[in-house]
Amino acid sequence: MHALLKINAAIIVACSLFLSACKVGPNFRSPPPPPVQAYTETPLPKKTARSQSAGGNAQTFVATEDIPMLWWELFHSESINQLVRAGIAHNPSLASAIAAIKQAQENVNVQIGNSLFPAIKTVDAAERLRYSTLAIGGVSGESGALTFNLYNPTFTVSYTLDTFGGARRQIEALKAQVDYQQFQLLAAYLTLTSNIVNTAVSIGSYQEQITATLELIRIEEGVLKILKKQYRLGGISQADVLTQQTTLEQTKATLPPLQKNLSVAKHSMTALIGTFPDRPLPTIKLNSLRLPPEIPLSLPSNLVRQRPDIRAAEATLHYACAEIGVATANLLPQIGMTGSYGWLNIVLANLFTPSNVVWNITGQLTQPIFQGGALWAARRAQIAAYEQSLAQYRQTILQAFQNVADSLRAIETDARTLQAEVLAEKAARDALKLTWSQYRLGGTNYINLLNAQRQFQQTRINRIQAQAARYTDTVALFQSLGGGWWQKPWCGNECPK
Repeated sequence: MHALLKINAAIIVACSLFLSACKVGPNFRSPPPPPVQAYTETPLPKKTARSQSAGGNAQTFVATEDIPMLWWELFHSESINQLVRAGIAHNPSLASAIAAIKQAQENVNVQIGNSLFPAIKTVDAAERLRYSTLAIGGVSGESGALTFNLYNPTFTVSYTLDTFGGARRQIEALKAQVDYQQFQLLAAYLTLTSNIVNTAVSIGSYQEQITATLELIRIEEGVLKILKKQYRLGGISQADVLTQQTTLEQTKATLPPLQKNLSVAKHSMTALIGTFPDRPLPTIKLNSLRLPPEIPLSLPSNLVRQRPDIRAAEATLHYACAEIGVATANLLPQIGMTGSYGWLNIVLANLFTPSNVVWNITGQLTQPIFQGGALWAARRAQIAAYEQSLAQYRQTILQAFQNVADSLRAIETDARTLQAEVLAEKAARDALKLTWSQYRLGGTNYINLLNAQRQFQQTRINRIQAQAARYTDTVALFQSLGGGWWQKPWCGNECPK
């Protein structure tokens, strides 16, 4: 009998291995990269414009180099490096993404355990029974009851053959979800690091604008003081004094919004690095940042493998493809087997003897015949879901190339903008000095002096904003190219293989 069971078991295993070689549904293949040779319609310049200011050096696009993983270190700011390290260590969004990956991985393990391996369990039953002797065929005329114990320890095995690969397609789909969560983690990492650097630049920019505004207020207060003296001496009218007073107050009125924006940026930074707004931040000076002179530029054909959002969209497409196989397998027969092996006796001492062995083997074939077209509708729904995911994948690629093109043109044009703003600020400063000297000597009127003050204030603020834009443009390009996560993954087992 034991030999027969072994033969049957061998037949079952052989059949299951043979049948499991079949997987219905389409096999997923990564879509090829788009046939794009360049990011922009017209060629990029070899070098950007340069200007005589911090952050004004020329930048060169280098297609032969790859983006470093720690790309923010190219700005040579220890404050930014410190903030990014704090954000990676303490930002809750990364911890949440890592937990989502672990959950997805365990879902795969659950499906593997439930579908690819037999379920084995033991049931140890012990019963105390009482029957009427007449009810169980006692001797005629005999009355009374029969009381006894019944012991029945049993091992039960059940297994559903993955005949047409539906279970393996489901595992494939769940593994695609793991890939999706991994790329979501990388996207969160890239967004976090980019936001930290951009926020640091904003903090430095607001501080510079506040400093420039305070300096202009000091200049205008000096002008007002002199005008008041001239008014007391009868050299000018009171209208000139009041006009200067108005100009001074208008300049002061620009200060609170800048201070508010600075506070908001600092509060945003504390949230990004996983701390509270009452904590101090390291000092960030805009003029201390260095603009990377060389910018690595990935080939267009590599972009689809580097952008986390594209890879996440591809994982979603893979999931939808595998689900078509699951829906197809549900249309086909399901083969299941169950078996049990145990002992049955009323005497515990003699339970585990060959004569008390009980066993059974059951095979089951389930074939859907009619469910109102629900199974076919489910398959068509999965095909539509795949087509939707494919369209979303293509849209993600288009947006990615748009992001890169926008960033490249922003770097090019904002370099020229800063060049012009630096020259405009220098001209406005020289004009203010000259106009003030002429005014004190009586060579010009107060209106010209007032216009010179306003022009100097505006050009200086414009220069600071243009300077900050060059840094944020570079950050945007690094982000749009994928951020270099593939160089040396920081996320360990949670990174895609």
